[in-house]
Amino acid sequence: MADRMLAVLGLPMGAEWIIILVVAVLIFGRRLPEIARGLGKSITEFKKGIKDTESDIRTAIEDSDKKIESGDKQ
Repeated sequence: MADRMLAVLGLPMGAEWIIILVVAVLIFGRRLPEIARGLGKSITEFKKGIKDTESDIRTAIEDSDKKIESGDKQ
Protein backbone atom coordinates (compact mmCIF):
# COMPACT_ATOMS: atom_id res chain seq x y z
CA MET A 1 0.00 0.00 0.00
CA ALA A 2 2.75 2.47 0.96
CA ASP A 3 4.69 1.59 -2.19
CA ARG A 4 1.68 2.45 -4.30
CA MET A 5 1.29 5.80 -2.56
CA LEU A 6 4.95 6.65 -3.18
CA ALA A 7 4.63 5.61 -6.80
CA VAL A 8 1.55 7.78 -7.20
CA LEU A 9 3.42 10.73 -5.73
CA GLY A 10 6.31 10.15 -8.14
CA LEU A 11 8.94 9.63 -5.45
CA PRO A 12 12.01 7.55 -6.35
CA MET A 13 12.12 3.95 -5.19
CA GLY A 14 15.11 1.65 -4.39
CA ALA A 15 16.90 1.25 -7.73
CA GLU A 16 16.15 4.84 -8.72
CA TRP A 17 18.05 6.12 -5.66
CA ILE A 18 21.11 4.16 -6.78
CA ILE A 19 20.91 5.75 -10.24
CA ILE A 20 20.54 9.20 -8.69
CA LEU A 21 23.59 8.57 -6.48
CA VAL A 22 25.70 7.42 -9.45
CA VAL A 23 24.70 10.49 -11.46
CA ALA A 24 25.52 12.77 -8.52
CA VAL A 25 28.97 11.21 -8.17
CA LEU A 26 29.60 11.58 -11.91
CA ILE A 27 28.49 15.22 -11.95
CA PHE A 28 30.03 16.47 -8.71
CA GLY A 29 32.90 14.01 -8.30
CA ARG A 30 35.52 15.46 -5.97
CA ARG A 31 33.31 18.33 -4.85
CA LEU A 32 30.68 16.01 -3.37
CA PRO A 33 32.31 15.86 0.12
CA GLU A 34 32.58 19.65 0.16
CA ILE A 35 28.94 19.98 -0.82
CA ALA A 36 27.93 17.51 1.91
CA ARG A 37 30.01 19.42 4.49
CA GLY A 38 28.42 22.70 3.47
CA LEU A 39 24.96 21.16 3.67
CA GLY A 40 25.74 19.78 7.14
CA LYS A 41 26.92 23.19 8.35
CA SER A 42 23.79 24.81 6.94
CA ILE A 43 21.56 22.33 8.74
CA THR A 44 23.48 22.91 11.99
CA GLU A 45 23.10 26.69 11.69
CA PHE A 46 19.41 26.29 10.92
CA LYS A 47 18.91 24.17 14.05
CA LYS A 48 20.81 26.74 16.14
CA GLY A 49 18.56 29.46 14.78
CA ILE A 50 15.46 27.48 15.68
CA LYS A 51 16.75 26.87 19.23
CA ASP A 52 17.58 30.58 19.64
CA THR A 53 14.13 31.57 18.44
CA GLU A 54 12.45 29.09 20.78
CA SER A 55 14.57 30.42 23.64
CA ASP A 56 13.60 34.01 22.82
CA ILE A 57 9.93 33.07 22.71
CA ARG A 58 10.13 31.23 26.05
CA THR A 59 11.90 34.21 27.62
CA ALA A 60 9.27 36.61 26.31
CA ILE A 61 6.45 34.41 27.62
CA GLU A 62 8.09 34.09 31.03
CA ASP A 63 8.65 37.86 31.20
CA SER A 64 5.04 38.56 30.29
CA ASP A 65 3.85 36.04 32.89
CA LYS A 66 5.99 37.75 35.54
CA LYS A 67 4.56 41.14 34.58
CA ILE A 68 1.01 39.80 34.76
CA GLU A 69 1.66 38.21 38.18
CA SER A 70 3.26 41.35 39.58
CA GLY A 71 0.42 43.47 38.18
CA ASP A 72 -2.20 41.30 39.85
CA LYS A 73 -0.58 41.65 43.29
CA GLN A 74 -0.57 45.45 43.21
